[in-house]
Order: sequence, then structure tokens, then C-alpha cells
Amino acid sequence: MVMGFSIALIVFSLLLMLLVLMHKGKGGGLSDMFGGGMQSSVGGSSVAERNLDRITVVVGLLWFACIVVLGLLMKLDS
Repeated sequence: MVMGFSIALIVFSLLLMLLVLMHKGKGGGLSDMFGGGMQSSVGGSSVAERNLDRITVVVGLLWFACIVVLGLLMKLDS
């Protein structure tokens, strides 16, 4: 059980990292290094950006839940 949640945590961590890097940069910082500093002619957020935000939040919540469950499992094992 612990091994399954550990693997899920690794997968969610990598997916969360990828999703955060896919977000459009708001200017300044490290996002400019990866081309995020280019200004778009379209104002506001598109449907794709909103969906990316939602997916990132869901994956972040799953990541957090996985950490809590792993902590509880390890506490109960000892």
C-alpha cells in the first residue's frame, strides 16, 4: 500500500511540475528564460488556460492528499 502511494506521489510530482511549467508567464522571473516573456496579442485568459488552471489545481490537491495518506500510513506502520 505504501509502495503504491509512493509511486503515485512521484507521478503526481512530475505531472505537477510539467503543468506549472506549461503556464503562461506573467512577466519577469524565470518564465522569461523559457520564452514565457513574449507578449500575446490576445487579452484575457483563454479556455485552454482556464482548463490548465483547473487541471493544475486538481493534480495539486491529489498530490497533497497522497502526502497526507502516506504520512498516516507510515505513522500507523511504526
